[in-house]
Amino acid sequence: MKHTTARELETKLVIRGIRLWLTDALRSTIETKAERLFRHEPRIIRVRVDLDREHRNGVALFVAKGRIELHGPDLLASVVSNDAYKSIDWLIDRLDRMLRRRATVRMRQRAMDDIRAYRDRTTVSPRLVAS
Repeated sequence: MKHTTARELETKLVIRGIRLWLTDALRSTIETKAERLFRHEPRIIRVRVDLDREHRNGVALFVAKGRIELHGPDLLASVVSNDAYKSIDWLIDRLDRMLRRRATVRMRQRAMDDIRAYRDRTTVSPRLVAS
């Protein structure tokens, strides 16, 4: 299994701040936490992370949205919290769970027997019954 290098991570990870200035600390936090996604699934095409700051009832909320682009349907997640770092943590955790679930579902589908082969083994041939 090929691991993603730092140079590849730089091109595959898109980080964007909406109504928010992304500091170097926020950027590095997102990069280090997103490395976990690439470790679990090396065939990821691109990961997009958007961090947005909203005001609801006078309270600042941070919305973290993530999109993992890979072959097949993309994985989308969104998390709301009152702390930017907490939102990033929760988002990466949710995306990681989605990746693991996708991998187990695909493995289960691959490991399942073909139902037609099972049917052919259980049917009784007419010659054996007549004898």
